Amino acid sequence: MAEADPARAPEAATATPLPSPEEAKARRPWLRWSIMLIVPLALALGGWLYWQSLAGKVSTDNAYIKQDMVSVSAEVGGPITEVLVKDGDEVQAGDLLFRIDPEPFRLQIAEANAAIAGAQVNVIALRNDADLTGTDIAAARSDVGFAQARFERVKALRDKGFSTKADYEAAEQAVIQARERVRQAEDRQREAKARLASGPAVPGVNPQVAAAEAQRANAQLSLRRTEVRAPSAGRIAQADRLQLGQQVVPNLPVLTLVRDGSTYVEANFKETDLDAMAVGQRAEIRFDAYPDLVLKGRVASIGAGTGAEFSVLPAQNATGNWVKVTQRVPVRIAIEGKSPRRLIAGLSTEVTVFTGEKQ
Repeated sequence: MAEADPARAPEAATATPLPSPEEAKARRPWLRWSIMLIVPLALALGGWLYWQSLAGKVSTDNAYIKQDMVSVSAEVGGPITEVLVKDGDEVQAGDLLFRIDPEPFRLQIAEANAAIAGAQVNVIALRNDADLTGTDIAAARSDVGFAQARFERVKALRDKGFSTKADYEAAEQAVIQARERVRQAEDRQREAKARLASGPAVPGVNPQVAAAEAQRANAQLSLRRTEVRAPSAGRIAQADRLQLGQQVVPNLPVLTLVRDGSTYVEANFKETDLDAMAVGQRAEIRFDAYPDLVLKGRVASIGAGTGAEFSVLPAQNATGNWVKVTQRVPVRIAIEGKSPRRLIAGLSTEVTVFTGEKQ
């Protein structure tokens, strides 16, 4: 065959001979020792790098978007006659949200106006009363003068023996009655003045007029409150409860307003993570809903108590089978800047606080 293919003879002559089984067996321990040494070193190096990456920061995925919410309710009752918003609408402070039937309160204003008019007429009548003008007092005093003069004449005649005892007593009784009529007229005048007087609470205004005016002011206030307006700028939620004709109960929430500019993150950190945490430290916020979105933030406050402490039914650990559980403390993270994506209350987030940075 070599004679048939002479061109391949030199190549075969220069090829490296394969190691013998004994030589291959001798080299295998070195390979095993190399692998056994490199793998632990690589694992140790990876663990050290991972530990270094965690040094100076703490993270938690028990964090959620929070927003201040205002429960909007009506201060007067009645059926809804107009609805101007729906879920997701953006509103400004003072925007009209819905309207309650105003007719009952307009009737109350008309009734109050009638009460004011009646009180004013009563005041005018009192001012024109004869008791207040003093006419009856003047007439009664004139009667006193006439009765007194007649009594003096009868007394003079009786002293001279020209009058009887009965005439004397009748003249004396007439004087007493005339003086009593003067006293009664003066009492009626004081009573009339008292009805026209004003107290220190509303000086210069008759109490009946003041009461009717207060009734009208209350009706006008109720009329204004039939228009329910947004207390602040924000986004409308739960507006599906507003239906035309629905009877509104005073002070019972009927929709929710998510206030603008109130977005923050409430991150629940383990109590073991709080040692180096302080207000003002930098934070990073990642969102499950928006994987590519990373926002910057700052630690705004650290809770005054654990979540379990403020729960409706706090845990009671004074039992025989008590198990220690790592508590979580709510930390408020303020978001810096404006998010390019819409932040919805309740979204899950992951928060990392850089505790190794100096403030």
